[in-house]
Amino acid sequence: MLEAYLHAVAAEDVGLEELSATRERLKERFPRAATRRMTQLGLLVGSLLDELHPKESDTVVYASGYAESRALESYLESFPTASPTLFQTSIHPSAVQQLLIARQQPIQQLFPMTGGLNLVPNALQVALLAPSARTLICGGEERGTWLREYGIASERTFAFAISLKRESQGALARLSLDFSTCAEGVENSVRTLSLHEFYLALHERRPLALSLSGGIRLTLAWS
Repeated sequence: MLEAYLHAVAAEDVGLEELSATRERLKERFPRAATRRMTQLGLLVGSLLDELHPKESDTVVYASGYAESRALESYLESFPTASPTLFQTSIHPSAVQQLLIARQQPIQQLFPMTGGLNLVPNALQVALLAPSARTLICGGEERGTWLREYGIASERTFAFAISLKRESQGALARLSLDFSTCAEGVENSVRTLSLHEFYLALHERRPLALSLSGGIRLTLAWS
């Protein structure tokens, strides 16, 4: 079994807020002129991760299924004269890199995670296996426009960042992954856990006790 303790949580769902409004609201949290090229997801992930004060000794795990949907849409629309700037901001780890680059913040290890049904347990497994004293998990999605019609963009924009440590003193919750096929007190039916459902569990302090595919038991127990 892998386990760690959650010591800090930051989460935000902006609903239908447009990029311009998000940029204006959060511009003071970043170096001057840095927000001009930042994506909406980058602004959200960056501001939440900044609340946790990342250090060089930290491991950072970033989870997103679709990442910079709006930047990707704009990049595709820029053809045949493709925009190098839009290409740079449309790559998957862009959201977390935007803050780190703007602040020139070195990080010991960065693991960008993507995927479908198993994104959450895979990202948590990487985080719980990290050797660093503190691991930061951040992630989220950016609401797309026309890509949503093809089912390859999120329906909403949200982001989160959490801090995990081994020690339990002062912790907000205990997070564990148990790689067994049966567990007393856990839902019998195997199910999936979307990134947005995990976000809601963090934002609303919901407990989790789920049997996931691959014989994984995920438990999030709040203090």
